[in-house]
Amino acid sequence: AGSGAGADMRTEISTAAAFVTRLLRAAGGVGEEQLRCFHECLQEAMREHYKHHWFPLVPSKGSGYRCIRINHKMDPLVGKAAGMIGLSHERLFQLLPSELTLWVDPFEVSYRIGEDGSICVLYESPQPGGKAAKQLESRTSCKEEWRIGRSSPSKSYNMMTVSS
Repeated sequence: AGSGAGADMRTEISTAAAFVTRLLRAAGGVGEEQLRCFHECLQEAMREHYKHHWFPLVPSKGSGYRCIRINHKMDPLVGKAAGMIGLSHERLFQLLPSELTLWVDPFEVSYRIGEDGSICVLYESPQPGGKAAKQLESRTSCKEEWRIGRSSPSKSYNMMTVSS
């Protein structure tokens, strides 16, 4: 059930890459041409990295693998894209938040700045099958309880087991 996974994740990946690019632009000192190249390189690196780790039927599966993380260590995908435009890890640490977590999951892209920050949703689309309608109405765009929910497998996890 993993057909056409590449096409399905385009919106999520471009949303996430645009977000990191916006953070770099806001910090200043990086030219537009470099930013455009960074955005492209990051999308490419993410597409390659997530290719076999994208499960629209079980969106939480592989979430940790797809998570982009800057926390005293530079995320390898961000570091790779920055390297393509000649930005060192040191320079990236100056430009980007020192604590950034970006979750890129099917149907949802969200981020948190700082270890105790709220989680903010950048992109959200209802899952096919209509199960999402109830979840969406109870959800605010930046919420605390979600951080707790992230550490344990989500409830939809138990509904189906996908054997490959």
